[in-house]
Amino acid sequence: MSKTMQIAIYPNLDKSDVRSVVARIIRFFSDKDVHLMLPKKEAIALNLSKFATDEIEKQPADMALSLGGDGTLLGVCQRYGANIVPLCGVNLGTVGFMADIEPSELEDCLAKILSGNYYIENRLLLAAWLRRCGKDIFLSHAINDVVVTKGGVARMLHLGLSINETHLVDYKADGLIVSTPTGSTAYSLSAGGPIMNPAIQALLVTPICAHTFSIRPLVVRDSDAVHVHIASVHQDILVTFDGQESVPLLPGDEVIVRKAKESAKIVKFEDKDYYKELLTKLWN
Repeated sequence: MSKTMQIAIYPNLDKSDVRSVVARIIRFFSDKDVHLMLPKKEAIALNLSKFATDEIEKQPADMALSLGGDGTLLGVCQRYGANIVPLCGVNLGTVGFMADIEPSELEDCLAKILSGNYYIENRLLLAAWLRRCGKDIFLSHAINDVVVTKGGVARMLHLGLSINETHLVDYKADGLIVSTPTGSTAYSLSAGGPIMNPAIQALLVTPICAHTFSIRPLVVRDSDAVHVHIASVHQDILVTFDGQESVPLLPGDEVIVRKAKESAKIVKFEDKDYYKELLTKLWN
């Protein structure tokens, strides 16, 4: 007897097409051995209470579908944390590097998911710790980037950068981005960092508006640890994770970013090519 497939659906309610896309997914799977789950809040908002699931991230799932843009998929990744579930995005946004399904191909891709005609890319995941008063506190994971940045103040940050045990530079800037290759087309790219194929196993360190020529974007090994020391005296400083959540920092704090033990599992289809996506979504 085959096992019922469990699929969690995460709709972005701010997207105008999301209601019709959810309806298409439900209709496609209605006569198939698939159990669909929606977070309770979103299910109620869409009048789909029979699919509402409490603590959905704790429920067994074979796959999670995010309906929105890349930001929606990043948010779903944050919600699961280290509880890794394969993620597949339906692109209702603009660029959509990670959301692999376009609305026009929805049913075709759902059929591929049902038949197992897809593959999973294991994307490098970041893990970050806060070192405060000699104690290391785990903060969060990120699939795109960990960013040390200022809050509402206009003053520059005073930061110190070390890789492993080697101190590289002290400098003034608006912040620092530690990115995965997946995140190289996100905030890091806007800050002048290079584009990296997601298959590359490395970390990318990109300063934000540095007031010195002594620091440039830096690619380091995936086994390296990036240490960012907060030397600023003002206290409106944050560390953010994929732009989804943030933690306030204090002068003297140190943020440590490493490759996580886990990998993010992103569902891809064989008819997709990374360089063609670059050509289509960045340069056209």
